[in-house]
Amino acid sequence: MALEHAKIPQVQFNKNGYEIRADILALAKEAVVEEYKFKYAGWEVSAKKDEKTGEIVSSVSMPDVPGLDKILEAAEKMYSFVNAGATKK
Repeated sequence: MALEHAKIPQVQFNKNGYEIRADILALAKEAVVEEYKFKYAGWEVSAKKDEKTGEIVSSVSMPDVPGLDKILEAAEKMYSFVNAGATKK
C-alpha cells in the first residue's frame, strides 16, 4: 500500500487594483466581441423595388465593429458594478 502524499494547501493572494482592472477589461472585451458575433450572425439583406425607377434596390444591414471606446464603456460599467458590491459590505 503506497503512502499518499499530503496535499499542500493552496495560498491565494488578493489581487491588486491593476490586476482587477486588467481582468475586468479582458471580460469587457470578451463580452463586447461576443455581442458583436451574435449581431453579425443575424445581419440582414433586403431588396425592394424602387417605385419611380422600377429597379431592384438592395440594402445590407450589418452591425458596427466595436472599437476601443465600446470596450472601455463596457469595462466602466463592470467596474462600477464591482465597486458598488464592495461598498455594500
